[in-house]
Amino acid sequence: MSETPSVLPRSRLDALALWVQRVNGFVLTVLAFALVACVVWQVASRYVTSTPSTSTDELARFMFMWIGLLGAAQASATKQHLAIDLLAMRLKGAAKRTLNVVIELCIIVFAALVMVYGGSLLTAKTFANAQVTPALQVPMGYVYLVVPLAGALLVFFALVAIVDALRAEE
Repeated sequence: MSETPSVLPRSRLDALALWVQRVNGFVLTVLAFALVACVVWQVASRYVTSTPSTSTDELARFMFMWIGLLGAAQASATKQHLAIDLLAMRLKGAAKRTLNVVIELCIIVFAALVMVYGGSLLTAKTFANAQVTPALQVPMGYVYLVVPLAGALLVFFALVAIVDALRAEE
């Protein structure tokens, strides 16, 4: 099966970005199926055994967090995230590329400071305090680990977008 020319990577960076998108997409798919299984089991255990499973409720909540944050990175990578593009639609050429680079730089600043740096501090503090989840007794740091991970993905995909935008000028 051959890929369309628009999907073929133009550089090693594009090939790496495509690989990261595919791995993230696979992880999101597995998490989504697991989330559905948890919710189905939760409902079934409530009505069939009349004793609802407390661990699946907690697990589903944490998987939903992971799906939301990793999904945001995936949407950013594929340019399918929510955007108000009234100005971008009116611009052309260098002005449009400049606006896109500025937007990607804003994403990098936010994701690097709030998600990567702040999320890393939160994760480290949670591991240091040995905080665990109530039902599963799993270290809470593993739950919060998605924040710096998704932030790093957002930074990576924004850098790829900037390189692509600057390459388009040539």
